[in-house]
Amino acid sequence: MFRSVFTGGAAVALLAAALAPTAGTAAASGTDNPAGQVTIDLATVNGSGCRPGSTSVDVAPDNSAFTVTYSEYLAQVGKDAKPTEFRKNCQLGLRVNVPQGFTYAIAKVDYRGFASLKDQASGTQRAGYYFQGMSGTDRRSHTFHGPLEGNWQVTDTTPVQSLAYAPCGEKRSFNINTELLVDAGDSDVTSTNSFMTMDSTDGSFSTVYHFSWKECTVRR
Repeated sequence: MFRSVFTGGAAVALLAAALAPTAGTAAASGTDNPAGQVTIDLATVNGSGCRPGSTSVDVAPDNSAFTVTYSEYLAQVGKDAKPTEFRKNCQLGLRVNVPQGFTYAIAKVDYRGFASLKDQASGTQRAGYYFQGMSGTDRRSHTFHGPLEGNWQVTDTTPVQSLAYAPCGEKRSFNINTELLVDAGDSDVTSTNSFMTMDSTDGSFSTVYHFSWKECTVRR
């Protein structure tokens, strides 16, 4: 269902499917981004990887995508790491305000971060998203194996025929769930440290959600 492009020292596929517009509406084909302003409100922030104030959301000027940037999203094991730090998670609730007459799907997601995994250690990233009140979220889990030292990135693309759009004319939160886990395995935890991040203090590592837009028309 998904076509993936990988870059970096290690990369894996992550993407979750949303659901289609409800009965009573239809999405008419259209590829242009809406001219009206798209805004996103960060309504809820929960989780050990995204303390309030450590996450930001920005919309591209041309309405083609939005970015989520974390500044404290790091999971680690080993020397000087607390027992609970092997797992970090984040749950975001977004209010995506779109121009009247338009609906959106997520066509592509770029995930980025940094990993420092010792030999025998591993790091796992899990992610999914869904529209409020809808089931069927596809949650993906992928693992990076040490030794690994460097940036990681993955791009997942949903084929056009598989795109699923937010319900036309309805206000529903767009929820994003992510998780990082680090497993020491047989690595030396007494003198070494393994970690995986999805954070960025300078904005260089952001998760990018690419919109696909359609105009809504009422079925008669």
